[in-house]
Amino acid sequence: MNRTLIFLGIGCIVAGLLWPWLRTLPLGRLPGDIFIVRDNVRFFFPITSCIVVSIVLTILFWLFRK
Repeated sequence: MNRTLIFLGIGCIVAGLLWPWLRTLPLGRLPGDIFIVRDNVRFFFPITSCIVVSIVLTILFWLFRK
C-alpha cells in the first residue's frame, strides 16, 4: 500500500508539471462526448473520453503487472 501511494503521489506531481501540455489534448472534446447547453444549465458527460482513459490505464496496469 505504501508503494502504491508513493507512485500515485509521483503521478499527480508529474501530471501537474505537464498540465500545460496535457490540457491541449483533445480529451473531453471527442466525438461521442455529451454536451448539452440549455438556458441556465450546462451538462457535460465525457463518455468517449472515459472509455479511452480506461483502455489506456488498463493496458498500462497490465504491462506493469508483468
